[in-house]
Amino acid sequence: MVDFGDILSSVGDFGLFQKLLLLGLCMPSILLPMTFTNLLFIQSDPDRRCNTDWILKADPSLTPEEQANLTLPRETDGTFSRCEMFVPVDWDIDAIRDDGLNETTECQNGWVYDRSMYEATIVTDFDLVCSRSNLAEVAQTVFMAGLLTGTFIFGPVAESYGRQRATQIPVALFLIFTITAGLSPGLYTYMTSQFIVGAAIAGYRVNAPVLATEWIGVSRRSLASCLSQMCAAVGQCIMSGLVYVIRDWRLVQYAMAAPLVVVFIYIWYVIRDWRLVQFIPESARWLLAQGRRAESKALLLKVAAINGAPVPETLLAEVTEEPKKQTGGLKLLFTSPVLIKRFVIISFAWASLSLGYFCLSLNVGKLGLNIFVVQFLFGVTEIPAHLLCIWFLEVFGRKISLTSTLLTGGFFCLLTLAFPQDSAITITALATVGRFFMNWAGSVCMLYSQELFPTSLRQTAVALASIGYRIAGLLSPSLNLLALYHWAVPTSVFGSLAIISGTVAFLLPETRRTELPDSTDEPVGKRNITSVKNGTPDVSNLNSITSTKL
Repeated sequence: MVDFGDILSSVGDFGLFQKLLLLGLCMPSILLPMTFTNLLFIQSDPDRRCNTDWILKADPSLTPEEQANLTLPRETDGTFSRCEMFVPVDWDIDAIRDDGLNETTECQNGWVYDRSMYEATIVTDFDLVCSRSNLAEVAQTVFMAGLLTGTFIFGPVAESYGRQRATQIPVALFLIFTITAGLSPGLYTYMTSQFIVGAAIAGYRVNAPVLATEWIGVSRRSLASCLSQMCAAVGQCIMSGLVYVIRDWRLVQYAMAAPLVVVFIYIWYVIRDWRLVQFIPESARWLLAQGRRAESKALLLKVAAINGAPVPETLLAEVTEEPKKQTGGLKLLFTSPVLIKRFVIISFAWASLSLGYFCLSLNVGKLGLNIFVVQFLFGVTEIPAHLLCIWFLEVFGRKISLTSTLLTGGFFCLLTLAFPQDSAITITALATVGRFFMNWAGSVCMLYSQELFPTSLRQTAVALASIGYRIAGLLSPSLNLLALYHWAVPTSVFGSLAIISGTVAFLLPETRRTELPDSTDEPVGKRNITSVKNGTPDVSNLNSITSTKL
């Protein structure tokens, strides 16, 4: 039985079909990071005071300054309290001026917010301040919990029902609940919507790169992971500009939903010859592993036609031989010592880079510079990271790429501790570089995870390994809270973990320019044995190939 890599070479392993597929699957990645605009809005703790308009009944002509002087207590530094007010009284204005008010209480009628930076935020709409300020962290944690849940759900779904559906369904959920979040009348509706949006994002991010990778040949495999991440970086730059222009969080939700409608349509169907046809196909590699060879053959013929590659009849005969379904799953993953070792190491790498990435992202408003500038810098510096990642992966390999990025990222994060907190420019620069390498490591991890496990359990292994990424993201708001005890604690933790995981990653095997293993008894590191003549795959000897069966 021929190896799938040879089948793919014969129909074109990076032709027009793969380029269109990669474009279609990468474009939604521009929109996914825009969800983090909500985290920017949550970050805002605007200047505010209790609403004390009750005193205007006694004297409607009071100026705002006079109103504040009469109704608000002062803090020890002389500023007006942001969370307390004097208890309202039914006195005339002269009695209030002469006797003054002394008894204080929490704000009873809401707050008056400074709108100079944002017109409306999640904090101001739902009053997440003072005694309710912890709910802002809860909202962040709920979103992260959605990311974790989506990984749990859509990873196994892709293994059982295919990569295609596990990629399409999250897009539908993303669209519906992005709009729902914008319409939320209260905090709990908003948090529920954000939980589902987080699950949808995780489902798409864990499945779309795998679907693309399984259609792309050995020499261009890094493109699927790296271009997806690069599009996310572009989306992050757009996000900072979007929030800068639109200062109302609900309007931003609707602005995100508009392009999502286009993505929703083409990710399911596209109009061709006046009829609806599927635009994003199933993975032929997965279909073969499931024993569905007739469907796989039909897809391969379509791909060959799009790529303009003639397919030998001998190859079609090999593809349609008696089906043999490959099995794997959790039982095999956790009973193989080799697979367990790889799984633990790659999961630890995912978790370490995620903790650093999200801790830095969630602290974007606390680095001392303009929040929009820092967010834009975070995004724009990631673009060259992913372009370099493509080259670095193919020249130096996966293992060196992962270890070097984790070690370097952790080093720069720890280096921020050497400077005083008021060194805003220096700390921002170092944090940006650290995040640059953490994000680079994320691209490597996504590709590496796919190459370390066979087709029969690839999606399950990738999903479970990336759970470490999601759990770390879930813990990142809590880790940032430890800065209340000492500002250096969060950075010390995630910087040290990145260095440790980078060191441990040396134990992984190299998978550069090797074919994806299709069955559980194939060793990782199997070479692509298809020869090339004048730039064209040589399929003349496909019948004689005796590699491990599909």
